[in-house]
Amino acid sequence: MKSVLGGAVDATAPAPRSTPEGAPRRQGAREPAARTYARALPIVPVRARGLTIEGADGRRYLDCLSGAGTLALGHNHPVVLEAIRKVLDSGAPLNALDLATPVKDAFLDELFRTLPPGLSERARVRFCGPAGSEAVETAWALVRAATGRSGLLTFTGAGRGGTAGVLDDPSANTHDARVARLPYPQDYRCPFGVGGEHGADLAARWTESLLDDPGAGMPLPAGILVEPVQGEGGVIPAPDSWLRRMRQLTADRSVPLIADEIQTGVGRTGAFWAVEHSGVTPDVMVLSNAIGGSLPLAVVVYREDLVTREPGTPADAFPGNQLAMAAGTATLAHIRENALADRAATLGTRLLSQLRQLPSDFACVGDVRGRGLMIGVELVDPEGEVEPGFTGSPEAAEGGVAASVVPGRGRRPLPAAPELAAAVQRECLRRGLIVGLGGRHASVVQLLPPLTITDEQAAAVLDCLAEAVRAAARCRGGGTAATP
Repeated sequence: MKSVLGGAVDATAPAPRSTPEGAPRRQGAREPAARTYARALPIVPVRARGLTIEGADGRRYLDCLSGAGTLALGHNHPVVLEAIRKVLDSGAPLNALDLATPVKDAFLDELFRTLPPGLSERARVRFCGPAGSEAVETAWALVRAATGRSGLLTFTGAGRGGTAGVLDDPSANTHDARVARLPYPQDYRCPFGVGGEHGADLAARWTESLLDDPGAGMPLPAGILVEPVQGEGGVIPAPDSWLRRMRQLTADRSVPLIADEIQTGVGRTGAFWAVEHSGVTPDVMVLSNAIGGSLPLAVVVYREDLVTREPGTPADAFPGNQLAMAAGTATLAHIRENALADRAATLGTRLLSQLRQLPSDFACVGDVRGRGLMIGVELVDPEGEVEPGFTGSPEAAEGGVAASVVPGRGRRPLPAAPELAAAVQRECLRRGLIVGLGGRHASVVQLLPPLTITDEQAAAVLDCLAEAVRAAARCRGGGTAATP
């Protein structure tokens, strides 16, 4: 037999054998440089269970990235595997488009059991493409149809809401189709330089003024998209009072409030849905990641009185992933029946309390924050200048506290240290701990352990992270003693 290039080939010769050890090199040759996790985490997973991943080299790692939050029960949880096997053994179709199936019916039953009461009583569900960004685009299309408007308000640091597909929507008026980003309240890097309740109030007033002033350049939008805890933005919890203000502002102006629960949902923050901390009921919820039980799945939950897609219009090709729905049903039920959201709240409070000792020990740790088992540790340059405009909180000023320390809110906002954060991530990996990076210039170490993490595993994670910070700080001259 001759090859297409004219040379003879041996049809009986075995194909070159791919070895796991060579996988990263082949990946680099075949995939674009845009891949992110693979560059920072040069491991080849071959087995996994719970919090533990085993690499092709035989090393074991504690996985506190959890597939960017998709693995609420950790790797290969028995209830998830059993649900998947049951569908496979049944002979059911694996993709049923948008047809009704017993698997989908069971998933929707369990999903509705967990929704906030004010939404579950009058909710509809739209299945869409499995990625979070596709769910956001679906939600935006839904509120555009409901309001007749086209703009979208979101917040600085948001992980989604500014995708090319959203911005290039062909059905929207080109003048009005825009995404505007507003200040997101936080303490350590308050956009107004004050932090606390005063900073949250200023952020709310900024939003209110924009909504009430079309002459500012943005007509009343089709919706406002908000993350109750910003994930990729650096693990920044929204103040409950501010989120309630957003709900009131939007309700008063008939602007749908869209809650992005893609990373915060399914018990991650210590409540089944993060909006429950503030008692807010959104008009729309965007869900993905953990609801598929580790498999790709995304849905949009919305008030039934909002306009939906008319019959006969094109639909997505992957709204009927039966394996993901079965895995999602098992995950939702297991978390609900075993009160794992409450467990996340208790353990998360304990972890945050211990991690908040780090700024006292390491000058390069600027802030520790989070909610439940969604935690961020921000690395900074201790030799850098305090950010312009920062005045500290009113409480600190009144109490005569040094300008570099704000009690209860970490330290002054020093410049972000992305190289140091990357060094901490590498040192963690050397010690067998997988963590993520995000936030401002990727300077925030992210911890997203599964909700099934044990107390012993949590203690091991804390020890490993502290050792990694110490090693990275020492190598870069950051020292180990914090000096206010």
